[in-house]
Parts: sequence; structure tokens; C-alpha cells
Amino acid sequence: MARSKTSQNWLREHFNDPYVKMAQKDGYRSRASYKLLEIQEKDRILRPGNTVIDLGAAPGGWSQVTSRVIGDKGRLIASDILEMDSIPDVTFIQGDFTEAQVLAQILEAVGNNPVDLVISDMAPNMSGVRMADQARAMYLCELALDLAGQVLRPGGDFLIKVFQGEGFDLYHKQVRAMFEKVQMRKPLSSRGRSREQYLLARGFRGAPSGT
Repeated sequence: MARSKTSQNWLREHFNDPYVKMAQKDGYRSRASYKLLEIQEKDRILRPGNTVIDLGAAPGGWSQVTSRVIGDKGRLIASDILEMDSIPDVTFIQGDFTEAQVLAQILEAVGNNPVDLVISDMAPNMSGVRMADQARAMYLCELALDLAGQVLRPGGDFLIKVFQGEGFDLYHKQVRAMFEKVQMRKPLSSRGRSREQYLLARGFRGAPSGT
């Protein structure tokens, strides 16, 4: 089947992308690694010995960065609906995060260990219908925040990909109620035409009562 003009343009852009070339050279699984590396350089959210949950982990770009920083005394639990090639000392749970049984597996893997950081690069499969895509994206964000509220230690941090649009302002307000400080990040390695941004929440205070 002949490729459409749109897919040809995407392939051309992808393979000419300097971050794709850097990822190949540096041994990272995806260009997304550099988004986390930029945030880490600025905000130092990862530290040796940390316990971290990585949502939407496949193909493993963020997990690679995280595992290298937290070291062999750290703990990383990664999850995605897609398969992910194994990374040493990373616990990977494959399944749909929106399903209760997958969430239960993640919580079981955490056990009674307090989590220092929850990171999420999740995004829904985009249909091109902006309102529907935004609703699906915000639903994933809500679930990730709910998980963070269950597992983070006091003072813990939360980093998540968000798309500004319907529901974002309310979500931002919810996050501010749970954390001491909330900031937005747009890494240079995030494509300029992309609506994605990263919300960084620091200093977990606890989930609001009634949630």
C-alpha cells in the first residue's frame, strides 16, 4: 500500500529530527528521553535511591533515564499497554492502566514502600477529533493523579504530560490542592507544533479529603 503524503511527511520529519538522531547515537529508545533529561537538568526530580513509577513507559525512553539516575539502590515500576523490552532492575507491568486489575498490579508491586516520584508520558491514541482527544487525555491525567495520591510519600513529586484545553484548568486546580508547588515545563525537545506540555508538581501534601 502506498504511503499517504501525510505519513511520508511524518517519516521525513522523524528521521531528520536531531533528537531522533541523538537517541540513536546515545543508545536511548526514543527521543522522549531528552524531554525527561531536560527537566531533570533543570529541576533535579530524580535522585539516587529513589522509588519511581513510570506510566506510559513503552518503549522505555523515560525508564532508561530514570534507572540510570536512581541506580541499583533505587526502584522503578514501569507500566504500559504496549510491550516494552526489559531493562535491568525495572519491574514492568503490561496492561491498560485504566483497568482496575492493572492498577492493582501496580499497587501490589509498590507494596508498602513510599514512592518518591510518579512520572507519566501517557497520551491516548489520537483520533483527530480535538474535543474527544482532549477528554481522553484528561481522563488519563485524572487516573495518574489518583494513583499519585495513593502512593506518594509526603513531599513526593509528580510529573505528567498534559494538553491544555477543556478540563485542564480544573485539573490544574486539583493538583495545586495536593502539592506545594506546581510549574509548567515545555522542553526544547518537545516538538514546537505539539500541544503537549509537562506539569511538574512538587511537595505532595496529601489527597484532599473526600477523594
